[in-house]
Amino acid sequence: MEFRPCIDIHNGQVKQIIGSSLEDQDDLATENFVAAKGAEYYAQLYRQNGIRGGHIILLNPASSPYYEADRAQAFAALSAYPGGLQVGGGVNADNAAAYLEAGASHVIVTSYVFQDGHINRKHLDKICQTVGKEHLVLDLSCRMRNGCYYIVTDRWQKFTEERVDDSTLDMLTDYCDEFLIHAVDVEGKSQGIEQMLVRQLGKWCVSPDRNAITYAGGVHSYEDIELLRVLGGGKINVTIGSALDLFGGELAFDEVLRRVRN
Repeated sequence: MEFRPCIDIHNGQVKQIIGSSLEDQDDLATENFVAAKGAEYYAQLYRQNGIRGGHIILLNPASSPYYEADRAQAFAALSAYPGGLQVGGGVNADNAAAYLEAGASHVIVTSYVFQDGHINRKHLDKICQTVGKEHLVLDLSCRMRNGCYYIVTDRWQKFTEERVDDSTLDMLTDYCDEFLIHAVDVEGKSQGIEQMLVRQLGKWCVSPDRNAITYAGGVHSYEDIELLRVLGGGKINVTIGSALDLFGGELAFDEVLRRVRN
C-alpha cells in the first residue's frame, strides 16, 4: 500500500471538488477547496517527501476557455517533479507524448478509450502503442448502477456499459501499467470509502502479477486508511483529497504518510 497524492486542476486552479457535481456547461463544480498556491508548489512538496505516482488531473474539457490554463498548471508541476507524477484529463494518442516529454511518468486515459458506452479497441491499441504499456494508466473511475460499478467518462458525467469487474480488469491489464479508480459517488464528500468496491478490487489484487490499483474517494479518517488496507489486502494504493490538511481537511499530511508506510 502506497500513498498516491493528487493535484486536481479546475478553471486554472488547484482545487478539491465534489466529483459528482462536475459539469462541462459553464465549467461548474461544487468546490471543497481552492488553493492559493499553484500546482508547482504541491509537486515540489511531493518530491521533497519522496512520494511518486501521484496524479495530476485536468478537470476542464478541451473546449473550455480554462483548458490552456489547466495545461499550464500541469506542465509547471511536471517541471517541478520530473518522473514523479502522472497526468490525465483529455489525454489521447495525439497529445500524450507532450506530457511524457515534459516529465510525466505516465499518462492517464479514460474517455479516449471508452467511447459510445464501450471500449474502443482501436483507440486502446493506438494509445498503448504510442506511449508504451509501461507509461499508460487506465482510469476506471466508476459509479454504482443496478448493484454494479460501471465505468464513467467525460469527467465522470457519462455512464458506459463497461463494468469494473474481474473480466474487465483481466483484459485491460495487457494494455497498461496501472489502474486509477475513483469511486465517483463518494468522491470529495469525506463520508467514508466505497467498501463494496474496495473489497471487490482487493480480491482481484490477490495475485502478485496483477497491475497496481490506486483508489480515490471518500477517505475522511485515519480509520478509513486502515479499513482500505484490510479490505484491499494491503495491495491497493490510496489517494486522499478533500480530507487532507493540504486541501483544507483534518487529516495531517505527515501522519497520513506515517500510517500508510507502516
